[in-house]
Parts: sequence; structure tokens; C-alpha cells
Amino acid sequence: MSGDAILEKGADRLQELSDRAAESGGAAARIAEPLAEDAVSLRHMKPSLIAARLKRERKAGRRRGPNPFLVIGVSLAAGVVLAKVLDWRGHAHPRG
Repeated sequence: MSGDAILEKGADRLQELSDRAAESGGAAARIAEPLAEDAVSLRHMKPSLIAARLKRERKAGRRRGPNPFLVIGVSLAAGVVLAKVLDWRGHAHPRG
């Protein structure tokens, strides 16, 4: 049994419980609507639907940024320059 079939069976069961709760009235009728909403939510969680959604997002989200090695190199160079400047300024005003 596939994941889609298992989730569909569970959603059908929730829908049946929701229908029975709505028919019975009273306190059980209050949970009928949340059960129906849960059935709809469960149907949206099918593995095939999630896989298709992820595939679309991967295709749409292919933005390329700067090369990570370039970012690391620039950060390293900036850190070395900053350290040199701080060291040079430290010699200008000795503490004692």
C-alpha cells in the first residue's frame, strides 16, 4: 500500500467520523468541523503532492549567489587588514 493510499484512507476515515459526529448532534457535533478540516489537511500531505511541490520550488529557487570561497577569501583579507590597522593604532598610543 503506497503512502498516498494510506493517507487517503485515513482522510476518508476522518471524514466519516466527522459526518457521524455532525449527525449525532450535541457535544460530538462541535468536533465535526475540526475533523473535516483535518481530513482536508491530511489529503494535502500526500507524498506525491509534497514531492511535486518540492520539485517546483527547487526549479524556481535556483538563485546563484557569490562563490563561497570568494566570500571566505574576502573576509579573511578584511580580517587581516583590520588586525593590522588595530595593531598599528595600538603602537601609536602605548599604555605605559
